[in-house]
Amino acid sequence: MSAEPPKQGPISEDIAARFSHTMMAMAEICNFISTANGFWAGPLNDNDATKIALTHSELSEALEGLRAGNPKSDKIPEFNSAEEEYADAIIRILDHCAQRDWRIGEAVVAKIRYNATRPFRHGGKAF
Repeated sequence: MSAEPPKQGPISEDIAARFSHTMMAMAEICNFISTANGFWAGPLNDNDATKIALTHSELSEALEGLRAGNPKSDKIPEFNSAEEEYADAIIRILDHCAQRDWRIGEAVVAKIRYNATRPFRHGGKAF
């Protein structure tokens, strides 16, 4: 029988609060820039399915970059293509969450804490 993990899990209350606050602030910044650049204007842009599909496209671009040897980014050359595309996906997620007033920072902390209590590979088989 294994020992029960602490109630707060691997994240202290202080770190959780600072992370949540910072993540929400970044979400608001992403949403401000996105809104100012017209990415929430009109019925096609204010659509959850579209926003999810666009986030998925960033992950597909990360995969394509990796398949191409993960070259330097054209836009931010101090980073490779996978780093840039993951950043794009995170920016899209933060923007979407801020627009919908979703508590993404708190949700990430809660999910990390939950995952810390799960069994090895969540009880599944190796793949």
